[in-house]
Amino acid sequence: MNVLVTGGGGFLGLYIVEQLVAAGETVRVLCRGEYARLKELGVETVQGDIRDAATVELACEDIDTVYHTAAVSGIWGPWDYFYSINTQGTLNIIESCKSQGVTRLIYTSSPSVVYDGSAHENATEDLPYSEHFLCHYPHTKMLAERAVLAANGEAGLATVALRPHLIWGPRDNHLIPRLIQRAKSGRLRQVGEGTNLISMSYVENAAAAHLQAAARLFPDSPVGGQAYFINEPEPVLMWEWINQLLVEAGLQPVKKRISINAAKRIGSVLEFLFRVLHLPGEPPMTRFLASQLSSSHYYDVSRARHDFGYEPPVSFEVAMRRMKPELQRLAAQ
Repeated sequence: MNVLVTGGGGFLGLYIVEQLVAAGETVRVLCRGEYARLKELGVETVQGDIRDAATVELACEDIDTVYHTAAVSGIWGPWDYFYSINTQGTLNIIESCKSQGVTRLIYTSSPSVVYDGSAHENATEDLPYSEHFLCHYPHTKMLAERAVLAANGEAGLATVALRPHLIWGPRDNHLIPRLIQRAKSGRLRQVGEGTNLISMSYVENAAAAHLQAAARLFPDSPVGGQAYFINEPEPVLMWEWINQLLVEAGLQPVKKRISINAAKRIGSVLEFLFRVLHLPGEPPMTRFLASQLSSSHYYDVSRARHDFGYEPPVSFEVAMRRMKPELQRLAAQ
């Protein structure tokens, strides 16, 4: 198969590329920069931006399957920026897939497309899309996912959306590094009582889910046009897991706490100040972040297991062992 991975130099995308190469696929990557690891793997690269329709069209030439992982994440920033990449970029991918005769599109979505601020406990794919979003990332990802699923069956294209939750692991450049830096600076606070359960996705498992879904994706497949939660089958206590990561990094566990209501009030004030004063960066606390850090959000993966045989190949214990050197490196910086 000739395969395209958008964002193949990124965190999840690179693991997908590595697994595809190991499986003997012919891989092309659409990415904005140059990556030494991609050169080591010997894959073809097209440098460009998914916001540019002509570049996307070129990248999709002679491709059978597209794994679309490219996106911008975050809890702060202008609407146009998030929309242009997450939504319009995905629309470019869909149109190029149809015009170039691509037969399979596997889209990396997010559980946040259905997150409405309330607790999600063993939630299933029956949850509707949220109607109110506290930041632009989930809103633009929802619009993109909806378009991907609507395109299933058009011009011979089969589509599926996967929603991995809290992706973590070696080479993470977002979640774990920020956690370690906040802990080192003394700015990390437990929000709430610390009893909230969460799902998470070790990156190699999230990547494997994409290949597993692709293997069952074909015209008239029950997988086509569907969205699936992807995470480890058993949830963990969020703050217990965070403290475990900190201890493995050689740091002290979190001892200071803040109430849920106080965190949300602080987040609301900081959002206002950053918006009105046009402050650089992003607020250290927002209403969305306060909600994520204090509420339970874990998801049932039974449907993915039933429909395309989702099975995480790496256990939690092995994942933690593989992560330890990375944690210690980050703590030493």
